[in-house]
Order: sequence, then C-alpha cells, then structure tokens
Amino acid sequence: MNNFLSNPKGFGLDISDFSLKIADLKKQGKNLKLTSFGNFVIPEGIIEKGEIKKEKELTEILKEVLKKIKSRSVIVSLPEEKLFLDIIQFPLMSEAELEKTIQFEIENYIPFPLEEVYFDFEKVEVISNRQKYQEVLITAFSKKTIDSYLRVLKNVGLQPLALEPECLSISRALVEKNKPSEFILILDLGESRTGFTLFFNKTIRFTSTIAFSSRQLTKFLAEKLKISFAEAEKIKIEQGLKKEGPVKEILNLALLDLIKVDLIKEIKNLLEYYYSHNVEKQKQNNNISLEKILLCGGGANLRGLTEFLSSEFKIKVEKGNPWLNVLKTPLKEIPELSFEESLSYATALGLALRVFYGY
Repeated sequence: MNNFLSNPKGFGLDISDFSLKIADLKKQGKNLKLTSFGNFVIPEGIIEKGEIKKEKELTEILKEVLKKIKSRSVIVSLPEEKLFLDIIQFPLMSEAELEKTIQFEIENYIPFPLEEVYFDFEKVEVISNRQKYQEVLITAFSKKTIDSYLRVLKNVGLQPLALEPECLSISRALVEKNKPSEFILILDLGESRTGFTLFFNKTIRFTSTIAFSSRQLTKFLAEKLKISFAEAEKIKIEQGLKKEGPVKEILNLALLDLIKVDLIKEIKNLLEYYYSHNVEKQKQNNNISLEKILLCGGGANLRGLTEFLSSEFKIKVEKGNPWLNVLKTPLKEIPELSFEESLSYATALGLALRVFYGY
C-alpha cells in the first residue's frame, strides 16, 4: 500500500496479538544502523486475530513504548488475517489508462463491498517483454480494522506515514534488494498464527494465514508435561527436536498433527492455486518451481524444524536473514540483538527499511 508514504523518516511498528515490536534505522555512511528496538508484551484479549478489541489498553501500552523512542513518525504493519491480496492481469495500456481501468473495475475483484474497504494497487514488473498483458498487485483492508489502528495511533500522538500488510514488510527484510528473486515461500511462524507468502520476481504473488502457531506447541508441551507455559517455552527452546527424550516425542506428536494436517496442506493448496492461475507464466519460464522455503518469526528458532520441513517437502528450507538489507555481508547479527532474536523482528525491520527503499 504505497500511496500513504509522505515523509522519509520514521520507525517500524509491528503490532500482533501478543506482542508489539519496534525497530528504528538510520543511515550511517553507505550502511544502515539499528538505533532503537524493543519487544513489548500485549496481554491476551487486547487484540484477537488482528482486530483491536480494547483500544484504551493498547493505547496505554503504546504510551510506555514511546518512552523508549524519540520519533513520532511511524510505519505500521496491518494484520494479514484482515488482508485481501491478489495479482490481476490487464491488457497492455498506458499508466493513465491502467489507473482509470482499475478505479472503474476494482469492485469486480475485491470480494467485499467497496464502501467497507480501503484499497490500493501497484503495477508488477513484467517478467518477459513478450507478454501481452500486465499484472497489478491489488490489496484491500477492512475500513473498520484500519480506522481502529488509526484511532490508537492518534491517541498517543503518532503520525502514520504508511500502513502496509505484514507480508510486504517481511519480504522487504528477507529478500535481497534489487535482485531478481527465486520462486520462494516465506513462512512467518508467529505466536498466534503462521503466515504464508509466495514471492517471485520482486513481487508477492499470494499470501494467506492459518491458526498454527509456536504458542500452540508450547501449550501442548505444557499440558503433556504438566508444567507452566513459561517452563514449557524454555524447554522447547533449549531442546526442540534435537535432543532425544520426552520433549522431542511430544513436539513430534504435535508437529505431525499440526504441520501435516494444517501447514503442509496449506502450502500444497497455495502452490496448486499459484500454478493453476499462472499457466502462461509457467510456459514462459520453463515451468518455474519452488526453489526454497524461508522461515522467520519466533517459531523459526525451534531446533530441528528446518530439517523436519526439508524432509517433508524434499526442498531446501532455511532461516531467513532479517539483516540481509541492513548489514554488510557476511554479517548476520549485531551485538545488541542476536540472529535468533532478530527472526521475530523481520516485520519491524522491513517496516523500518521502507523509508530507505521508497516502497
């Protein structure tokens, strides 16, 4: 959603059901430097599935956050649970004609009453100059959802420079800038849900979410071992799927159920949808296929998960690098924030990068 950007200075604010993360970058010579970051807990019930249920409580949390950062200009993530996103093909035409056409026909593509949503679009870079059509990325969000976020931001004196889907922020952080990308799948394994983003040729092709989350695994482990949630989280992080014993057995049981039924099913559905809607593109690109899966989010740190998923899909699976477009290679972390911690900051860092990318 690119037409909201109006000021080149602001920090990234990632708001999810159970946490709020901030990241602020500044230019340092030819490089970028992380000047501020933070992770703040949001108690259960304040936000549910991306929808703000208690605006007053969230406002109070944000007031505490702002004690840690000077800037009052912000780029904010919007929950993918409330997102409609699709790639639409149009005949070749001028930019002016394309904009008029989309404005006139947009309601034919968005499965909601137009008066109930905010929508935006951008032209997708063509893959081949032989194409007889052009592609446009269309996004739409519920006005009710966005308006609630805007009210909270206004109440704490924050000026939103841009509001954008999490998938755009994450892709900006994990995919190398200005480089034609492989056909990849990004899995954001968060506390409350897992987000899927298909990315190819510098553009998001499709996105969706399911309820599978790292929090579910911790709850399952706590119930089976009859220990507290905090203890289960610690054990899950320390042992994961690497160490033989009851923890691995319990997690394997949960993963076999949750991943095979929900995660793998959703990924297969995503790929089938993509291929069925891109037959011509497959022909032009020698039947492109998924190259690899990138993991991010706190759940990506589960020991042994990359091996587990790689075995299931017979494809390369690796943790994404949130510092890819921030730090000089081969650096993957900074002293203040470890690589493992930074995986849960992919959205916040991607938001902060927007002011330097211009998109």
